[in-house]
Amino acid sequence: MSSGGDEAKAAATRRPAPAMGPGRFMSGGPVEKSMNFKVSGKRLLGRLRPERPLIIGVLALATVSVALSVIGPKILGHATDLILGGVFGKLAGEHPGAFHLNSKQQQMLASVHFTPGKGIDFGAVGTVLGWVALIYLFAGLCGIVQARLANVAVQRAANRLRSDVEDKLARLPLSYYDKQPRGEVLSRVTNDIDNIAQTLQQTMSQIITSLLMVVGVLTMMFWISWILALIALVSIPASAVLAAKVGKRAQPQFVAQWKSTGKLNAHIEEMYTGHSLVKVFGRQQEAAEQFDAENEKLYQASFKAQFISGLIQPAMMFIGNLNYVIVAVVGGLRVASGALSIGDVQAFIQYSRQFSQPLTQVAAMANLVQSGVASAERVFELLDADEQSPDPAQPERPETVHGRVEFEHVAFRYDPEKPLIEDLSLLAEPGHTVAIVGPTGAGKTTLVNLLMRFYEPTGGRITLDGVDVAAMNREELRGNIGMVLQDTWLFGGSIADNIAYGSEGATREQVVAAAKAAHVDRFVRTLPDGYDTVIDDEGTGVSAGEKQLITIARAFLAEPSILVLDEATSSVDTRTEVLIQRAMAKLRAGRTAFVIAHRLSTIRDADTILVMENGAIVEQGDHASLLEQGGAYARLYQAQFAQAVAEVD
Repeated sequence: MSSGGDEAKAAATRRPAPAMGPGRFMSGGPVEKSMNFKVSGKRLLGRLRPERPLIIGVLALATVSVALSVIGPKILGHATDLILGGVFGKLAGEHPGAFHLNSKQQQMLASVHFTPGKGIDFGAVGTVLGWVALIYLFAGLCGIVQARLANVAVQRAANRLRSDVEDKLARLPLSYYDKQPRGEVLSRVTNDIDNIAQTLQQTMSQIITSLLMVVGVLTMMFWISWILALIALVSIPASAVLAAKVGKRAQPQFVAQWKSTGKLNAHIEEMYTGHSLVKVFGRQQEAAEQFDAENEKLYQASFKAQFISGLIQPAMMFIGNLNYVIVAVVGGLRVASGALSIGDVQAFIQYSRQFSQPLTQVAAMANLVQSGVASAERVFELLDADEQSPDPAQPERPETVHGRVEFEHVAFRYDPEKPLIEDLSLLAEPGHTVAIVGPTGAGKTTLVNLLMRFYEPTGGRITLDGVDVAAMNREELRGNIGMVLQDTWLFGGSIADNIAYGSEGATREQVVAAAKAAHVDRFVRTLPDGYDTVIDDEGTGVSAGEKQLITIARAFLAEPSILVLDEATSSVDTRTEVLIQRAMAKLRAGRTAFVIAHRLSTIRDADTILVMENGAIVEQGDHASLLEQGGAYARLYQAQFAQAVAEVD
């Protein structure tokens, strides 16, 4: 349902236009506040805590895969030594007298084992290569299973996050939606959560593998040569300092990027829903200029974020290449001195590449991580928003709901500094129709919001059959109230489904009976598929008046104890309005009805008419008595009558 009425328009000066909120509310408490990148990052990782078994499996498989991958170069180095030893052995056998080595050459070949006259042992080389192939194959299989487990863990976490956000939206008070553009909320629920899932999916498994690879490769490097390993270690602090410096500058730009995305979505949603009005009032140019301005802000923020974070990878590649050159030079000197074999140096050079590659990969993922954490920050802000007060642990309820509603010295204000309703008291007896009239902003629809507990009074109380509504369960309270608002709301589905909304288990016969009572049946029969005609959430294919008739039929079918009509016939023609008024008279029979109306001709038969001004009831009585008083109601009535005469003239 959506909020409507005159004061909703008047309140535009003090708060944003109300956005449609969920119809079901739940209780719950706020969670830890998100503060910065570090806190939000830890909190995002905490969302994976329920997937510990899968994460452990990912870690185990990543460890096996990395261990096998780092063993490969060392074994390949042994194959190199076998080939080199065979070459020297063959040369020594074919030219024993000529194969004389000076001291430098003997020192260099000290680590190469060969037998004069014996050439390359291709069987041994083949065996080594076979083992390497099996090792790499098994490492690849472990990587595939690891990626699948990581994907399952991430998607489950994203699924829970979406569910938590959906539940949170149901627990938020209407005041939250009054202050937030719908496009901004939708952007957090869709774009930001999708970005979080994509970030986790692309980075979690890769980061784990990269970090394990650094540890494993470093271990093998120290095993081969601690001197070369120390040289390679110099790149770690340099890389860390570089990533921290650049990341610190990039993070605010990612935050700005997703804020701009939310604002742009809000503008697009607003312009799309009001597309016809934009065209009617010739505001296409202004709308396009505002879009261009917001789009430019998004472009600037996105460009800066991607450019700054994109500097990390080439800088890391430069550090890695520099490290590679130093290792190659020092390794060559170690081979020349006989301290290392050529195979060991070959393996070490491979390790140096493997060592710099994961560092570069982690740096390349920095922009993804920062973007994901920026989105997480926005989602956590929504999850941390103040919720409506929880329902009582032991809610009260009337023994039988008759529909006796009483406002006892009720006070309310949207803005703490601006009072709207002060010391309002009224009584609506069961079966009576109470009409509420008054100028725009007088507080008419606010009374309905207080009765439905969309807002809580700041003073006094409201009772239903003697029970304070604040002590009742919200869902049970609202289950006794049916609303037909000026702003109609339909959802994508058949006309029959829209009429049956809120009346679970209603039969087709009951739906048709309600449609006939609300005069919906007469135009539904003209549609090709009748009650099975599918309409979208904009009600495409039916007129504004027909949409309002469908919502009225929805109220007929629900058969509530209390009926709230907020300008319910504002979009229908005069003839249909007369028919609806007769149908409403039947619907109101035996029920308490609150009718908010601007057209006073529609509430002449009300049992009680309340005239509100500035949040207070200034007059009360029936139509005839109020006209006799010649007060505020008489002035409103005469003003409408004079306007009607002027239109006729």
